Amino acid sequence: MPASQSGKNKTFSKGGVGVKRPSTKANEAMHPTVMSEAVFTSSRLREKAYYADDTVILLHMDVREGLRLLSDVGVQVNCAVTSPPFYGQRDYEVDGQIGLESHPSEFISGLADVFDDLKAVLAENGSLWVNMGDTYWSGKGEHKSGEAKQSARRFGVRPQDKKGDGKWCIPKQLLLIPHRLAIELQDRDWIVRNDNVWVKPNPIPDQVRDRCSISHEYVFHFVKERWYYFDKNAVGRASDSGSVLPPLDTWKIATVRGQGNRHKARFSEELVRIPILTTTPPRGVVLDPFAGSGTSLLFARKHGFRAIGIDAKEEYCQVAVEQLKKAADEELEADQE
Repeated sequence: MPASQSGKNKTFSKGGVGVKRPSTKANEAMHPTVMSEAVFTSSRLREKAYYADDTVILLHMDVREGLRLLSDVGVQVNCAVTSPPFYGQRDYEVDGQIGLESHPSEFISGLADVFDDLKAVLAENGSLWVNMGDTYWSGKGEHKSGEAKQSARRFGVRPQDKKGDGKWCIPKQLLLIPHRLAIELQDRDWIVRNDNVWVKPNPIPDQVRDRCSISHEYVFHFVKERWYYFDKNAVGRASDSGSVLPPLDTWKIATVRGQGNRHKARFSEELVRIPILTTTPPRGVVLDPFAGSGTSLLFARKHGFRAIGIDAKEEYCQVAVEQLKKAADEELEADQE
């Protein structure tokens, strides 16, 4: 596969004198392979694309089919960041959709299979970031909130509305889906680096009387190898001594409200800021296998990275394309000023 890669021995300046960095695995990981333009612009990939320009490719197909295509073409991405369907939360009205399995263990296994397929197109020193929220079993009853997101979650009899198995699935049980998924991926040889907590200052109102209201989700950081690309300087915190500290693992980010772009489960660009900026090298490639309305693709484009998205729902692909074209028009107008 054609690719550009920096040499193993790096030179930096110390007191005006060039010094070679030792060729360690840690140093090599900070100079990762970046996919060539030849692969990114390959005719086979473009022919299958729902949308393609110089920096973004969007595939309208099942995620498993899309990942197989990327692997066959020889794609290697540096950062994968995504928010898959949550268990029992929405009916996306797509054949073979993930999230409506009869038992949560089936959901976890199926989603882990998807990430196994993703491994083939993720660089050895790349990162996978997964946003995942939890689900209660037997959450029956008509909701009282006027929130659009809550309305989307009541689509008839959901898996968690049915009789449970008496083990995981009993009334009022918090299923611990995020960490069950993380443990499953650990068992499949992924390395868990963080279970970052997304704290929502404006959560959807929980109409409950016997537990605390949920106001957080998780963003897990997984890697394939011990040594991987991570640039804390891109989003780091300044210490009293002037050194750069890594970002904290608790992120306070407001949710996106309303249905202005027809996608009921959007997330803020701020949620992908740390994942993309820390683990994507210059001109690197970001992959979102559940691209939805294209938040990850749009953020990557705005910051000079290339991006590939996959989504099985055409309506969401249309929304993503509208946003990408709008961003391209704004960039053109800015260049002409």
